[in-house]
Amino acid sequence: MKFESMPTPFYFVDQALLIKNLEILRTVTDRTGCRILLAQKAFSMFSLYPLIGRYLHGTAASGLFEARLGFEEMGLENHVFSAAYKENEFDEILKLCSHIIFNSFSQWEIFRNKANGHECGIRLNPGHSTASRAMYDPCTPGSRLGVTLENFRPGLMDGISGFHFHTLCEQNSHALVSTLEVFEQKFGKWLHDVKWLNIGGGHHITRDDYDIDKLVDCINRLQKQYNLLVYAEPGEAVALNSGFLVASVLDIIANDFNSAILDASAACHMPDVLEVPYRPEIVGAGMPGEKPFNYRLCGHTCLAGDIIGEYSFDRPLKRNDRLIFCDMAHYSMVKNNTFNGMPLPSIAVKNTEGDYIAVKRFAYDDFRNRLS
Repeated sequence: MKFESMPTPFYFVDQALLIKNLEILRTVTDRTGCRILLAQKAFSMFSLYPLIGRYLHGTAASGLFEARLGFEEMGLENHVFSAAYKENEFDEILKLCSHIIFNSFSQWEIFRNKANGHECGIRLNPGHSTASRAMYDPCTPGSRLGVTLENFRPGLMDGISGFHFHTLCEQNSHALVSTLEVFEQKFGKWLHDVKWLNIGGGHHITRDDYDIDKLVDCINRLQKQYNLLVYAEPGEAVALNSGFLVASVLDIIANDFNSAILDASAACHMPDVLEVPYRPEIVGAGMPGEKPFNYRLCGHTCLAGDIIGEYSFDRPLKRNDRLIFCDMAHYSMVKNNTFNGMPLPSIAVKNTEGDYIAVKRFAYDDFRNRLS
C-alpha cells in the first residue's frame, strides 16, 4: 500500500531505520559479549519481534502481560522486574521468565522458595541522580525503586545470582560512568558474588552523539574486573527515530491564533507530549516564526489542553493536509488510550521496498471491550 492510501491517523515504523538501530546495538554486543534485551515498556510492537530477535538476546518485562508477550512473540531470554509481584500471578511468571528481579529483600523472602531454580536478582539503588526530571529519577530521595545500601541484607544473598540497577533516562554514556563510580563504591564488594549485572535502560545508544566507545569500555571493564556478564535493557534506543505518526488536518480555528484541529490527539495518541512534556518534530515544519505561516496544532478531544505545540509552515494549512510527527515509535503505542472514544491509530510497517503494510487496525470493539 502507498502512503497516500493509508487512512489517518496511523503509526508506522520504518523497517530500514529500525534495522540501523539494531545493527548499532549489535556492535556493542560484538565488542563486549554483553547481552542486550528489548525493554518492552517502551516498545512492544510484537510483529517486529522476529526481526528484533535476530539482533538482540531477548526481552525485559515489567509484569505478567509483558512477560507473556516476550515469551510468546520473541521466545528468547525473558527477564522480568516488578516493584512488587502478586502471589496469584507469580506461578505463571515462573513459567515464562528465565530471570526474575526483585525490588526488595522482603519480596525475595516471600517468593524465594518458589523461584528456586531460576536466575534471581535484586534491584539496587545507588542513590545517584542523573535524570533531569524527578518523575523519571529512580534515585530521588524516598524512591520506592531498588534496595539502598542502608537496606542491603548480605545474609539473604543465598540464591541471588545477579544485580540490577536502572538510573538513566535518555542519557549518554557519561551518566553511566558517574553512576558506576557511586554504585561500585557502595555495592562493589558484592559484585564478585554474582554471575551477572543488569545496567538497566535509559542508554541512548543509537543517538548520533552517543559515545559508544565509552559504553564498551565500561562493560568490558565490569565483566573483566568482577568476572560477570553484563546485561543492558534499552527501550528507546531500539526504536529511536524509527517511528512516525501521520495525522490529517480536520479544521482551522482562528480565535486570536490559528489552531489546526487534527485527527490525532496528544492526550490519546502521544501522551508523553503532555506528560514529559515535549514538542515533537514534524517533517517540513519549523519553530514558531521560522516559516511564514504559524499554527497551534491540537487534538480533537474535549480536553482544552489537548495541544501538541506551535509550529510554522511554508504554506497555509488546509483541510486534509497530512502531517508526519517524528520519533513516535517508543512510549506511544504502549501508552495510548481511547479517552473521549477516540479511535486508536492503525499500526503499519514501511518495509525496505518502501511499501506500507498495515499490521493492525482498530475499531469500535477495541474501545468497547476496555469498558463494561
